[in-house]
Amino acid sequence: MKVLILSADRFEDSELLVPLARLRAAGMDVDIGSFAIGTIHGKHDASAHANCAIRDIRPENYDALLLPGGKAPAALRADTQVLTLVRHFFASGKPVAAICHGPQVLISAGVMAGRTATAYRAVANELKAAGAHYRDAEVVVDGNLVTSRTPADLPAFLREFMQKLQAADRHHRNHHPSPG
Repeated sequence: MKVLILSADRFEDSELLVPLARLRAAGMDVDIGSFAIGTIHGKHDASAHANCAIRDIRPENYDALLLPGGKAPAALRADTQVLTLVRHFFASGKPVAAICHGPQVLISAGVMAGRTATAYRAVANELKAAGAHYRDAEVVVDGNLVTSRTPADLPAFLREFMQKLQAADRHHRNHHPSPG
């Protein structure tokens, strides 16, 4: 399984680093995409290495998408290439996980109408205005979409996202058996 994390400077540290460590510990291949290859900086002094530039990302090479929160989603949601990437993941039914302010990127991509989701409380009215059904819960699962509110929700967020990834992996293996 190959997972894409999209982020930028001023990400919420734990919302990027905790999922990154969990996904890699589970044997997943994880790329961090940002506006340029290099170091991105979190809100609380953490950093991460973005190993691919958004302009070069081919979404068909990934099985799932994760959008951490913090201030990074405000920059990401203004980028048309990011919105095109997000729409690809939704159109192909791949797992998408967004936490805190991450759902703002989904709102800007126009994929939230009729969906049930949660987010950081300051994003709740924006979700509703985009046609989503907002639920104030630690994790909300709607089809292949997993959303959560804050770093405190990371255990539930990751539990549900990992289940989606495992189900997608089983589905892929059942429909595309390896040769020989």
